[in-house]
Amino acid sequence: MSAKTLLIVAHASSPNTQKLAQAAFDGANHSDLDVTVILKSPQETQPGDVLAADALLLGTTENLAYMAGLTKDFFDRCYYPVLDKKQGLPFAVYIRAGHDGTGTKRALQTITTGLRWEWVQQALILQGGWQDVFAEQVAELAMTLAAGVEAGIY
Repeated sequence: MSAKTLLIVAHASSPNTQKLAQAAFDGANHSDLDVTVILKSPQETQPGDVLAADALLLGTTENLAYMAGLTKDFFDRCYYPVLDKKQGLPFAVYIRAGHDGTGTKRALQTITTGLRWEWVQQALILQGGWQDVFAEQVAELAMTLAAGVEAGIY
């Protein structure tokens, strides 16, 4: 049986959000897991990448109480090509939010409800000033998602 694929789509526009993207990649690539992990930016990600994935982890910043523009562009380009083909896709998200992240979370819930993707847990909202523990939380989220995909739980 071939390894399952976890696609990480991470908007990493700053050194700290780059740390989060790397933490997600490293967490999902845990040595005990047999999952193919692909890390891409939103602008690099194409519908074919989503179609080839068994699960998706999305990382975005909160900009003006909404997801990053490049994250929205990812959904604009990929929504209809994957709509009928990836219903039930296991999905998780982390939001780097200077404030509360609720606008971004709400927008992502609306879009992914339309796609009929399966949230595997509540959005991880990393609020306020930067804390090193954010990277640990993202790594744990990615590892949990990868383990669930590998085990067939999702």
